[in-house]
Amino acid sequence: RAHPGDLAAVTSLAADRLALADKVAAAKYGTPAPIDDPVRERQILDDVAARSAALGIDPALAQAVFRDQIEANKVVQRGLYARWDAHPEQRPTERPDLAKEVRPALDRITTELLDALRQLPPAHTSPACGPLLTVAALHDARTHHFDALHLRALARALPSVCEG
Repeated sequence: RAHPGDLAAVTSLAADRLALADKVAAAKYGTPAPIDDPVRERQILDDVAARSAALGIDPALAQAVFRDQIEANKVVQRGLYARWDAHPEQRPTERPDLAKEVRPALDRITTELLDALRQLPPAHTSPACGPLLTVAALHDARTHHFDALHLRALARALPSVCEG
């Protein structure tokens, strides 16, 4: 019998990845760096496909899950940009280094998320997956103290985890 803990590794890592979206937004805000970066996104998805195949994970599943992660990150970035444009006093005062600080953390999460996908229980193909995923995601949202923007992004980060 499945329970929310079976999917907790995936939702926890998705939440961790979303928490980094704030740093990505802070690094890009006010620079020419676009929110949408198709070249970088393609690199990530190609890497995920190759690594997932080597781990015995369906590359289509892995790419779909990571596409969701990328799109969820953009939800946060766009939301923060709008917030910072409307409330300049809330703009970040520091610009994190994407290459040295943020991307290594994202790369670590990618490796851990691939491992979590490799260990997904059979429940991820059952009709119960959606509700179980929601319970696990809400726990992670509470742990991270996510606001409405991050809750919306977390919901965007997870639909491809459940199949069937």
